[in-house]
Amino acid sequence: MFFIDSRQQFFKPLVSKYREHVGRCLTLLYNRQYGANADYGHSLSREQVIEIFEEALIQIGDVPTLNDVETSESEGQDERFKSPREHASWILKQLIEFGWIERQVDPGTLKSTFPFSRFGRLFSQSLLESDGQQIRTRHRNTRNTLNALDAFANRGEVYDLLDAFDYSERIVTDFTDVVAELEEKKRALVQEMESQQLVQRAADQFFEFMEKRFQPDIQVRLSADSVEKHREDINKRIRSIRRKSSEFKSNAERELRRLTPDLCEHDQSYLLYVLEMIERRMHNAADVMLPALRSALHGFTKRADIIIRQMSFLTNQGNSNLVEICRELADLDTDQYSDRLENAACSVSGFKLGLIDPNHIKINERKSQASVDSSVAKVQSPDKEAQRELMVQAMLDQAFVLNNQGIRDYVMDTLKGGNKLYTGELAIRDAQSLIAAAHAIEVAAINNLSSNLTFKVTRLNTIGSNEFYRAFDEHEIELIETN
Repeated sequence: MFFIDSRQQFFKPLVSKYREHVGRCLTLLYNRQYGANADYGHSLSREQVIEIFEEALIQIGDVPTLNDVETSESEGQDERFKSPREHASWILKQLIEFGWIERQVDPGTLKSTFPFSRFGRLFSQSLLESDGQQIRTRHRNTRNTLNALDAFANRGEVYDLLDAFDYSERIVTDFTDVVAELEEKKRALVQEMESQQLVQRAADQFFEFMEKRFQPDIQVRLSADSVEKHREDINKRIRSIRRKSSEFKSNAERELRRLTPDLCEHDQSYLLYVLEMIERRMHNAADVMLPALRSALHGFTKRADIIIRQMSFLTNQGNSNLVEICRELADLDTDQYSDRLENAACSVSGFKLGLIDPNHIKINERKSQASVDSSVAKVQSPDKEAQRELMVQAMLDQAFVLNNQGIRDYVMDTLKGGNKLYTGELAIRDAQSLIAAAHAIEVAAINNLSSNLTFKVTRLNTIGSNEFYRAFDEHEIELIETN
């Protein structure tokens, strides 16, 4: 549990009316103790901590305080500090009381030192990282994941696998941080478009962001360290680890269970769980977070483009004499006003009229939504007359249906063992034979009777007739044997 013992009111200093002062003191103290110029072999005394807090209060200046109802006994009335030192002493007392800073006594010299508590250091680091001014190579996490998996595959040390597991988690969280930062920057650009001075400042902030934030971090993330670039390599390393010997995987499984007993359920493999989580995080980073980052970056640059256009418009408007001309025209009488407008119309009468190129006009067709009839109709018994019509129609359709097989069978039956016949001799017994006789010459295109038999149709120079046809060309149909 977190809120126990001295941490029961851990965040109270950050919700008081002097929360901005407390936050600045914490970040400056963290830089002095753990920053680049920190002296790790020397602990800070109370006097040194007070001096650091005084410096932070002087740097932050007059920041408006939050005029809320205070619940602390020490803040029951409005605090009036006579000097920055008194204010710094009060802040140090609050941080010690609520668990941010610990009081430690050296048993040899009996002097008190004031280092951060464990949770005070963690949350102070978060406050320091929130301003985004410190150096962080976030784009290295993808390559760090790949390098850690290589090290584990070569040496078999479980710590390398846990490092890869940690780096893969940071990939997704870093994407989330950058997307949130871009959205915050875009909202700030919108809020600062109130006057020409604020627009100029917003444009300066945009170019500063592109120079100091985009080029060293986001640009590298989208190109050199893209998750799409290293995703396949990471998947290959994971597949190679899964193909390792049983002894290698058993040793890794035992070490994982010893080092991280609560990593996952005990009935599943710890090694396979870690590898599957790395694969899932790479999938989320490549297919979800990377498109989200590109979309957020597109929205941010689009908003900055609008601001730059507005700057150009305001600049051009400042050099325009349109307002002065309108005021001058308003002071003229009716006749002078008409004369001025007539002269202006004559001076601009020679303009050219340009037509729009039709090739540049695109009309997007709207997709019509299909209507769905969801009404429930009552099932009715079929009508006998409708059934009779359907049956007659089906019988008529079947009566006049003829296919290649039917024509071939009709011609073969008419041959009756011979090899030659004439179309005028075809027997017509019913509607099917009448239709087959009309299509008899089509058997020349049907050469699949056997491998060595085929039909040969020869047109004769005679015209025949019968009771069904007034006149038709006669043909000779012969069944011949091919080599």
